[in-house]
Amino acid sequence: MTTGTAITHPNTAALPAVPAADLAAAKAYARADKSKATRRAYAGDYAAFCAWCGDRGVASLPATAETVAAFLAAEAGRGVRPSTIGRRVAAILYAHKLAGHESPTNAEPVKATMRGIRRSVGTAPKRKAPATADKVCAMAANMPDGLIGLRDRALLLLGFAGAFRRSELVALNVADIQECETGLRVHIGKSKTDQEAHGVTIAIVPGAVACPVKAVKAWIEAAAITDGPVFRSIAKGERVSTVRLSDKSVADIVKRHVSRLGLDPAAFGGHSLRAGFLTSAAAKGASIFKMMDTSRHKSVDTLRGYVRDAELFRDHAGAGLL
Repeated sequence: MTTGTAITHPNTAALPAVPAADLAAAKAYARADKSKATRRAYAGDYAAFCAWCGDRGVASLPATAETVAAFLAAEAGRGVRPSTIGRRVAAILYAHKLAGHESPTNAEPVKATMRGIRRSVGTAPKRKAPATADKVCAMAANMPDGLIGLRDRALLLLGFAGAFRRSELVALNVADIQECETGLRVHIGKSKTDQEAHGVTIAIVPGAVACPVKAVKAWIEAAAITDGPVFRSIAKGERVSTVRLSDKSVADIVKRHVSRLGLDPAAFGGHSLRAGFLTSAAAKGASIFKMMDTSRHKSVDTLRGYVRDAELFRDHAGAGLL
């Protein structure tokens, strides 16, 4: 007696393979699950692993756990930071997953090697110095004449006032900025914590000493930009390009202008504007939730470090003891 319908399977051997164009499209979407910056970093990390394997005549894909563990130990031996080595592991994992191989990074020899590196070397991050409000105002007041000065002033002030990540800052288009009676409304279409591009709009308030609202308007009007990227490269003869600045350009601009103030440019980077806003806001006693409204942090724990640094000497238990 038949109790149910039998499940039959087609003769898959007689069916054609999935077209290459369809596979390529699927792979493209698979790669898109990581941000462009992450993919770029992973590409460099995996290239370093492949070069190391090539020098030793061992396979990089698929790689054995012993090969990966030896590579990580070699990286630690030449002074590569544990955070970077950890990213190398993620890159090797990602490459194996995309190729359809079991990743050797899940094996205990690799995990044990990584634990040993963290314990031996330490994992304290080397943070860039914050470009606090006083430094940003000083940079804005010390700009050279011409379009480059106008652009850099607008970039530094807006980057600080909106606690922008450098990738967010250079991704801005003219259409993303709307002037209103109380300042600017800036739409951020996609960010590190919003990879699915839901988007968020933040407020940029005017400044009394160095005004980001006026600076952005002055740059856009002087450069005669009506649409497309806000921050662009400038060629000889002050010809404004249509090419968007890279995120690395933000770090270069910050370094250039802190150097003009006599500060060590190596201590600063693209993250300094974002860190500077949070440090300055915390020192002023701003609500941590209001800080999150601007910075778009998802976790309060991340911001606690900035608040703790700002209040390090406030109401100190040792004040007045000596």
